[in-house]
Amino acid sequence: MLKKIIFILIFTVHFSGCDESPSKQGGGKFGMLNSANPEYAAIEFFEHIYRDKGLEGAIKLSSPKMKRLIRSYHTNKGVQNHLLNMRFDKVSISSKTRSAGRKEFAKKAQISLFFEGELNGDILKDIRTVKLVKTDNIWTVDEVSLN
Repeated sequence: MLKKIIFILIFTVHFSGCDESPSKQGGGKFGMLNSANPEYAAIEFFEHIYRDKGLEGAIKLSSPKMKRLIRSYHTNKGVQNHLLNMRFDKVSISSKTRSAGRKEFAKKAQISLFFEGELNGDILKDIRTVKLVKTDNIWTVDEVSLN
């Protein structure tokens, strides 16, 4: 009887540790960025433009002004070519912010993003300044400009 109880206990412990749902990780180099940070919203915006097949993800992270601009170009390549003036086949996006302020009370933010990627076998590096606004506790991209 004791062997059956031990077997059931071991069996239960073994399979209770097998959780199939992946844990949600934040963005950034160490996974420390989350949706409450403007850096996360800026990086996610560009991830949708450069990695998704459509623009809906980027549109969800856009201010009304940026939504109109993105929709006018219709495709990811159109946005990359004309709105951002940056095309990549593969790209890595990182943020270099040095502010240590409390962003949960801010209404506007300005983030510098660094892009390193490939286009037709050539390595390209570029930087963009992203202006974000906070509406209803959600950071949205309002403007993208050269430094």
